[in-house]
Amino acid sequence: MPYAFLKYGEAPATGHSLYISMHGGGNAPAAVNDRQWKNQIRLYKPKEGYYLAPRAATNSWNLWHEGHIDPMFDTLIENFVALKGVDPNKVYITGYSAGGDGTYQLAPRMADRWAAAAMMAGHPNEARPDNLYNLPFFIQCGGKDAAYDRNKIAAQWGAKLDGLAKLNPGAYKHKTIIYPNYGHWMNGKDAVAIPWMASHTRDPWPKHILWHQDDITGKRFYWLYNEAPKKDQIISATIDGQKILLDSDNVPTITLRLSDKLLNLEKEITVTNKQGKELFKGLVPRSKKAIDHSIQQRFDPNSVATALLKVTL
Repeated sequence: MPYAFLKYGEAPATGHSLYISMHGGGNAPAAVNDRQWKNQIRLYKPKEGYYLAPRAATNSWNLWHEGHIDPMFDTLIENFVALKGVDPNKVYITGYSAGGDGTYQLAPRMADRWAAAAMMAGHPNEARPDNLYNLPFFIQCGGKDAAYDRNKIAAQWGAKLDGLAKLNPGAYKHKTIIYPNYGHWMNGKDAVAIPWMASHTRDPWPKHILWHQDDITGKRFYWLYNEAPKKDQIISATIDGQKILLDSDNVPTITLRLSDKLLNLEKEITVTNKQGKELFKGLVPRSKKAIDHSIQQRFDPNSVATALLKVTL
């Protein structure tokens, strides 16, 4: 997958930010998608950080949310963390048109990777916002962008997030702007998303997680690990002091990736399900195996677990 990147500003003490910006196009000849990619390379200019515009590996309609995208972006992030000194807590994703489609999909699917996400002029298809509990999400669309009902669906997603934020105070941070006078091209107004994203920093150890498996499944999400994920599995996990509450009707087993950043591993931990049944009680020892397991999965120094606990629900 070709990509181009530009560096802006001086690196903070924690390292540069990284913006992954996905181009539009889609189901079109390669030359069309090439032009869209070249446009994306200079579409946005953050004050600080690496701004990276990849060229999609295919020319399909769903070029940014096929199954190969997740591991490719994982590798891109790891490379920039290891080789460019990027701060893994300051990685952002955005995209325009077909790239906006990808943002709708990849922001929830890989929510534990991003500090914030911004969707411009895209369509979510079957994507759901559940996993955005800890991920700030910015929606922008032209009010006259009626193709595929992008304008209506953007407003609907904004309303969904309004409702979720009301039900979950402090979670589902978001912003929605529908520009009434613009169509598919928002005349550069959408660039406001870049500083908005930059104001957010990822928390790799949130106290509450909601994880829904899309049609493209994943094994790791924040401090949960699912060895055998299946489409439409959903689990919530909450930490309150030394207590962990797990709630799922269709995830039979889950591995908890634990750290002293999450709770005190020197003390006893209790794990229960939503019915109050005790699933585990005791100490969970730190181990080299847990550290190795984390690093082998993903080079993300800020999210390395030091203890593992497999639980049957």
